[in-house]
Amino acid sequence: MPKDAHTKAAEHHDNAAKSHKMAAEQHGKGEHAKGREESARAYGHSKTAHEQSEMAHGKSQSQK
Repeated sequence: MPKDAHTKAAEHHDNAAKSHKMAAEQHGKGEHAKGREESARAYGHSKTAHEQSEMAHGKSQSQK
């Protein structure tokens, strides 16, 4: 079970990184509205990744 939790956290971290990159690209093109949307999406993924990481860590600790 902890492996699944760690995998979910990693997926959200990856999605956050992709969204951050897309936001930077949009801002670089001067498309600031789209950049802000991607930044918000990145924040959501980052927040979820953090929550998933804490859950995974808790599950790992409880199995020791």
